[in-house]
Amino acid sequence: MIKIVIKFGGTSLGSIEKIVAAAKIVKKEHQKGKKIIVVVSAMAGKTNELIKQAQSISKNFNKRELDVLLSSGEQVTSALMSGALNEIGVKTKSWMGWQVPILTEGEYNNSRITNMHVDKINKSLSNKFVAILPGFQGISKNGDVTTIGRGGSDATAVAVAKIFKTDHCDIYTDVEGVYSTDPKKFIKAKKINKISYEEMLEMSSLGAKVMQSSAVQTAMMYDIPLQVRSTFSGKEGTRIFSSENIDYSKIITGVTYSKDDAKITLLGVQDKPGVAADIFEPLGKNSINVDMVIQNISADGKETDLTFTTKRSDLTKTIKLIKEIKSDVKYKSISTDKKVAKISIIGAGMITTPGVTYKMFRALAKEKINILAISTSEIKISVIIKETNTNKAIKKLHSVFNLD
Repeated sequence: MIKIVIKFGGTSLGSIEKIVAAAKIVKKEHQKGKKIIVVVSAMAGKTNELIKQAQSISKNFNKRELDVLLSSGEQVTSALMSGALNEIGVKTKSWMGWQVPILTEGEYNNSRITNMHVDKINKSLSNKFVAILPGFQGISKNGDVTTIGRGGSDATAVAVAKIFKTDHCDIYTDVEGVYSTDPKKFIKAKKINKISYEEMLEMSSLGAKVMQSSAVQTAMMYDIPLQVRSTFSGKEGTRIFSSENIDYSKIITGVTYSKDDAKITLLGVQDKPGVAADIFEPLGKNSINVDMVIQNISADGKETDLTFTTKRSDLTKTIKLIKEIKSDVKYKSISTDKKVAKISIIGAGMITTPGVTYKMFRALAKEKINILAISTSEIKISVIIKETNTNKAIKKLHSVFNLD
């Protein structure tokens, strides 16, 4: 018998009417004889509302108690979904993270799932019950409620698919699949019918918000077939699976963008072995992720200008840490720019197609868009540009690579 995971995001559960509609999707699949585990997010906006409530009490709200608070959103939707299914004749039972239990490790607000107990839920499935599980939450080895980071319901769904050895995992959301760029802002965005794990991982980590990157990574590691589809239409969505099944005739699959980056440049850095390590070590120890790095060496080889990017939210902390090491790392001055955007093109077809880099850079040059930093991999090219040029860059690249 086929066993599947169906995950509903917050936009799919934003009202009682939407929860009832989602329940009907589950019933339709259940009537086909499938064993079903449903993973639910909190209702749209609920987590942000809870965070605001915590912040109204304290700007340093206790992290343990914050996890207890935030996990309540999924408890509500689990019960409502179970109630909606019972009402239309489907036997269900909802389980909280501590009842399964969903075991986690790591820090509060950002833990990760390590395992789950499967016996009770498998027995329930065998008795033709639909199991409803909350996304985003689990329980630590100390018995504390934990959450696994924003967007964590995707990670829960894929972890459930892995641990319960399901046939596939369907992610229901408010769009009909994965698009070549943001369909809410660019009307020429086109739905992608199928995409490789590698391409989806790049897209999700570079700004596409349709799936959490860690969930895609887990699916890729354990070869779990995924499908992203709409809760509000019966159309086929985007299938995500191993690269062996992908058509490489299309060079570029999608164009993504992110506006949460900041650029930092250290001018006149003494050029000697170990300097870069001295600069980036305190950032790594303080959980600041460095993305792009560019180094320009002077003609005499004695000094270098070092440019790198971090998340915009980490800019103040990054500057503070760099100033603290100035006694060890000699540099003349530091400049920053937080009004930048990261634009990326992604496609497995790049591997076998020459000239993609030139084509991208020429397209931006024709629009008089200056490139401030560059990062590449086998299947993606990312550039940093001025934030004001974001829309113009996306439209041009989308057109140049025949994605309209």
